[in-house]
Amino acid sequence: MTKLSTVKARDQFSEMVNRAAYGKERIVLTRRGRELAAVVSIEDLELLEKMEEELDLEEVRKAWAKQGKKPARDWAKAKKRLGIR
Repeated sequence: MTKLSTVKARDQFSEMVNRAAYGKERIVLTRRGRELAAVVSIEDLELLEKMEEELDLEEVRKAWAKQGKKPARDWAKAKKRLGIR
Protein backbone atom coordinates (compact mmCIF):
# COMPACT_ATOMS: atom_id res chain seq x y z
CA MET A 1 0.00 0.00 0.00
CA THR A 2 1.39 3.36 -1.03
CA LYS A 3 0.88 6.59 0.90
CA LEU A 4 0.71 9.87 -0.97
CA SER A 5 0.12 13.37 0.33
CA THR A 6 -2.89 15.19 -1.06
CA VAL A 7 -0.56 17.78 -2.58
CA LYS A 8 1.41 15.11 -4.48
CA ALA A 9 -1.82 13.33 -5.38
CA ARG A 10 -3.18 16.53 -6.92
CA ASP A 11 0.03 17.06 -8.89
CA GLN A 12 0.10 13.43 -10.04
CA PHE A 13 -3.62 12.80 -10.34
CA SER A 14 -3.65 10.99 -13.71
CA GLU A 15 -0.69 8.80 -12.75
CA MET A 16 -2.27 7.98 -9.38
CA VAL A 17 -5.56 6.96 -10.99
CA ASN A 18 -3.77 4.80 -13.54
CA ARG A 19 -1.72 3.10 -10.82
CA ALA A 20 -4.92 2.22 -8.97
CA ALA A 21 -6.98 1.29 -12.03
CA TYR A 22 -4.46 -0.66 -14.06
CA GLY A 23 -1.74 -1.55 -11.56
CA LYS A 24 -4.26 -2.57 -8.88
CA GLU A 25 -2.30 -0.42 -6.43
CA ARG A 26 -4.04 0.85 -3.31
CA ILE A 27 -3.06 4.42 -2.54
CA VAL A 28 -3.75 6.08 0.81
CA LEU A 29 -4.04 9.86 0.69
CA THR A 30 -2.61 11.75 3.62
CA ARG A 31 -2.68 15.32 4.89
CA ARG A 32 -0.16 16.41 7.50
CA GLY A 33 0.68 12.75 8.06
CA ARG A 34 -2.93 11.71 8.76
CA GLU A 35 -4.62 9.16 6.55
CA LEU A 36 -7.74 10.65 4.92
CA ALA A 37 -8.94 8.50 2.06
CA ALA A 38 -7.88 5.83 -0.38
CA VAL A 39 -7.83 5.41 -4.13
CA VAL A 40 -8.50 1.82 -5.18
CA SER A 41 -9.40 -0.06 -8.35
CA ILE A 42 -13.04 -0.50 -9.22
CA GLU A 43 -12.61 -4.24 -8.62
CA ASP A 44 -11.49 -3.57 -5.04
CA LEU A 45 -14.47 -1.26 -4.50
CA GLU A 46 -16.91 -3.83 -5.87
CA LEU A 47 -15.42 -6.51 -3.62
CA LEU A 48 -15.70 -4.23 -0.59
CA GLU A 49 -19.33 -3.45 -1.37
CA LYS A 50 -20.13 -7.14 -1.83
CA MET A 51 -18.53 -7.94 1.53
CA GLU A 52 -20.56 -5.17 3.18
CA GLU A 53 -23.77 -6.54 1.67
CA GLU A 54 -22.96 -10.04 2.96
CA LEU A 55 -22.32 -8.66 6.46
CA ASP A 56 -25.59 -6.72 6.33
CA LEU A 57 -27.49 -9.85 5.28
CA GLU A 58 -25.95 -11.81 8.13
CA GLU A 59 -27.05 -9.13 10.60
CA VAL A 60 -30.58 -9.28 9.20
CA ARG A 61 -30.62 -13.06 9.54
CA LYS A 62 -29.48 -12.79 13.16
CA ALA A 63 -32.15 -10.17 13.91
CA TRP A 64 -34.89 -12.37 12.42
CA ALA A 65 -33.61 -15.37 14.39
CA LYS A 66 -33.72 -13.36 17.63
CA GLN A 67 -37.32 -12.45 16.95
CA GLY A 68 -38.18 -16.07 16.23
CA LYS A 69 -39.53 -15.19 12.83
CA LYS A 70 -38.65 -16.55 9.44
CA PRO A 71 -36.89 -14.06 7.16
CA ALA A 72 -39.02 -12.47 4.49
CA ARG A 73 -38.43 -13.85 1.01
CA ASP A 74 -37.85 -10.47 -0.58
CA TRP A 75 -36.84 -6.96 0.42
CA ALA A 76 -40.34 -5.48 -0.01
CA LYS A 77 -41.79 -8.00 2.46
CA ALA A 78 -38.91 -7.48 4.87
CA LYS A 79 -39.43 -3.71 4.82
CA LYS A 80 -43.14 -4.16 5.45
CA ARG A 81 -42.50 -6.43 8.46
CA LEU A 82 -39.94 -4.01 9.86
CA GLY A 83 -42.16 -0.99 9.29
CA ILE A 84 -39.76 0.60 6.79
CA ARG A 85 -41.15 2.52 3.86
